[in-house]
Amino acid sequence: VQLQASGGGLVQAGGSLRLSCAASGRRFSSYGIGWFRQAPGKEREFVAGISGGGGSTYYADSVKGRFTISRDNAKYTVYLQMSSLKPEDTAVYYCAAGGGGYSVAYYQDRDRYAYWGRGTQVTVSS
Repeated sequence: VQLQASGGGLVQAGGSLRLSCAASGRRFSSYGIGWFRQAPGKEREFVAGISGGGGSTYYADSVKGRFTISRDNAKYTVYLQMSSLKPEDTAVYYCAAGGGGYSVAYYQDRDRYAYWGRGTQVTVSS
């Protein structure tokens, strides 16, 4: 599976962005997908995850109520709708694909993901 994240950019605090993660390869719907982010000088952290069928979603506490993850398996694409953006959301955002799981702890674990895409920069100005 190959992944490519896109949709990043510069936005003012309070604004919105939608990131896309386009995948190629077979059996896309069998993979759980996670979004992670990495700010300068910080570790890569979990943001959101979605199960293969899209029926289960998981979020970091820091983005609950502001971000929404979804997927369209027919289009081999996962989305991250980000609203009420804050300067602390500034980071490079990555999507990753791994085996199916059904807990937030599973999706938070970077070692669960076999495939990673190149990131997209999100910058939120105050």
